[in-house]
This record gives sequence, structure tokens and C-alpha cells, in this order.
Amino acid sequence: MVFAEKLKAWHKRHGRRGLPWQGTRDPYRVWLSEVMLQQTQVSAVIPYYERFLRRFPTVEDLAAASEDDVLQLWSGLGYYARGRNLHAAAKTVVSMGFFPKKAEDIEALPGVGKSTAAAIAAFAFGERAAILDGNVKRVLARYFGIEGWPGEKAVETALWERANRLLPKSDIETYTQALMDLGATVCTRTAPRCEACPVRTGCTARKANQTAEIPAPRPRRALPQKTVTWLLLLDHGQILLEKRPAPGIWGGLWSFPEAPSKDLEGHCLRSFACDVQSTKTLDTLEHGFTHFRLRIHPLLCQVTRKPTVQSPASLWIDVGDVSEAAVPSPVRTLASQLNATSLV
Repeated sequence: MVFAEKLKAWHKRHGRRGLPWQGTRDPYRVWLSEVMLQQTQVSAVIPYYERFLRRFPTVEDLAAASEDDVLQLWSGLGYYARGRNLHAAAKTVVSMGFFPKKAEDIEALPGVGKSTAAAIAAFAFGERAAILDGNVKRVLARYFGIEGWPGEKAVETALWERANRLLPKSDIETYTQALMDLGATVCTRTAPRCEACPVRTGCTARKANQTAEIPAPRPRRALPQKTVTWLLLLDHGQILLEKRPAPGIWGGLWSFPEAPSKDLEGHCLRSFACDVQSTKTLDTLEHGFTHFRLRIHPLLCQVTRKPTVQSPASLWIDVGDVSEAAVPSPVRTLASQLNATSLV
């Protein structure tokens, strides 16, 4: 257990301190932080974490909230399925009457994978369970000289085997945090600070001068591109939003309606009960997802609404209030642009 002991000793002197989720065994707070930290940097998570706890201080509060309220607080953090799963998992926990303590049971909650479940079990309940997030994969791949992209099944299996083998018999919380901190602050993707690493003498990649090659990056491939036209239907300072269906891109969030390829005026009259008075093409926006890129052509339409019963899946809202709603970042960007111009 030399590896684990060196990491624990290093963490006592060099580990990250003062993060708002540290020093607690409250499973709700641990779980909330671990879900938010999935594929997201610490600096981005901290303000969201603090806002969530002010609004939903307990899992019961989160379970009782509406999905709209949850996604409104999540708006801007990205990977919105995490927010929907967080809400669903809170309801599951409340219905159970307790937070599960074993990693295998925590993993059954919506949106919780094997590594996240292990981290929650370790930090909240002291379970001796191995984690394998992106930072840890990089540390172990370099230390053991495991080549290839960690997303490949064979490589990931080899890394899990090493992760389980290295688990210390005690003080699992310190070891787990040390492993995370080492990957985040020392064994970084580029320009790792090998001279500051507590396990550098045993690191295969360092000794072979291969830290730039191990682990291998995700194989490059051309991302497909989707192009859409968004209708920014504006009537006396209010703009129309539609709730996106879940599951799907931005499911549960409010977004601008997408335009048909033709018959714009007829479509607006039939679907939104409004007459188009004028149109103006705005600058194109690009937005990247993991698996594709979205090119958005915004079309600003000055309209006149007709009196009608409003659908619960649509919402007329003051342009200045859009940024406070549960909207994806391109919608917030466009609304901010409108609010800063004389177009409203």
C-alpha cells in the first residue's frame, strides 16, 4: 500500500482545502457536489452548489420542488440531464425514507454511475470503494503505463482493476480526496508537475518520458452539424418560450420555437396565435455538444398576439426576465443581446 500511503501523506500538506462540500458526511451534500462535479470544473460548480443549498437545504426540499425550479437553478451549468436526474433521485430517496449507504445501492439512483456512487459511499459513509473519474484515470494510466484511450472498454477495465487493487485498508476518505486532488492539480492533462508528485518515482509514464502520450486522447472524429432556425417572437417587450420535451436536448428547459422551412406566417398564426408584422435575421450562433455542433439562425419576428388560451408548454415572458428562467445558454445569450439593443 505504498502508493496509497504516499498520497495520504501528500494530501495532508498539499491537498485542496476550503471547498464548500468538504468536511461533511451529510450524504445529500456529498451527493449534490459529486453530481455537479461530473465533467465540470470545481470553480464553475462552487456558486451553483451554494445556490442549490440555499434554495434546497435538504433532500426533502429538493424532492418537493418543481422541475422548473430545479432546472432554473441548474441553468448554465450544462449537461442538463444531471439536473433532471438529481430531481428524480431526490424523490426516490425521500420515498425510500433514507439515503442508501452502499455504493452498489447508490449507483441505482438516477444519474449516478459507478465512480460517483463510490465517491459518495466513501465520503459520506467511509465505504472502501474505488473511484475512477477522468482525473483518476489519467493518474493511474500514467503510473502504470496503461496506453490507449481510457474510454475504450479494455483500457477502462484495466484501470478499474488497478484502482481496486490500490485501495487502502483505512482512511478511505483522505485517500479518495488525495487521488482526485492529485489529478486535478499535479497530474494534469497538459504540463503535469511531475516534480511535485508524491508517487513520481514509481510512475511508468514519467520514467519513459511519455506523460504527453499517456493516456491517449479521445479519437478525433468530425462532429456532425445540425442547423436550426429559432423564432424570436416579440410582442411589446415580451418574447415566447417553449418547453423542450424530455428526454432530449435541453429537455425540460425553456427555449425559442424552431421555425419551419416555409410558410412562416401561417405557422406562427396556427401554432402561436400571432400575426407576423416584420422579421429581422440576427447573427448566427454556434453551440457545441459532446456528439454534435448546433448552428442556430435566429429570426427576430415582431408579432401581434391574438387572444387565446395559452398552452402550459409555452410562455410569454419579459425579455429582461429570460435570464432568470430555466433556459439553455444560447437562449440567455440571445435574450441578453435583445435587451441590450433597441430591438425590444
